Amino acid sequence: MPKAENLVVLVVDDHRSMRQLTRFFLGEFGICKITEAENGDDALSWMKLARFDLIISDWDMQGMDGLAMLKHLRSDPQTEKIPFIMATGQNVEKEVREAIGAGANSYIVKPFSAKALKQKIEAVIGQLE
Repeated sequence: MPKAENLVVLVVDDHRSMRQLTRFFLGEFGICKITEAENGDDALSWMKLARFDLIISDWDMQGMDGLAMLKHLRSDPQTEKIPFIMATGQNVEKEVREAIGAGANSYIVKPFSAKALKQKIEAVIGQLE
């Protein structure tokens, strides 16, 4: 079981309010090491500077979107195994299949609750301590 306080999470979303809400929920779970990025390009820059235990990313963003970023991460041996949760405003089965096919570990539809996010996180990395 991972200790929430030790997890380092990257939250990627082009809407500041969604990043803030996600950060708030993560804080409620005891996760406080959180980095924010506005799009896939920004996230990849952070990936060169730090190690992350989990990435929660929006799909639809300006610049590099979440799917392109995911594919890039999965093609690199240094980042291919980082747990990745795709978040999107679209609950479309085709998109869910596409994200999972590209290597997403899970998928969550916005707006989401703290409970739903925690369930997704625990399904991907194990129950939080």
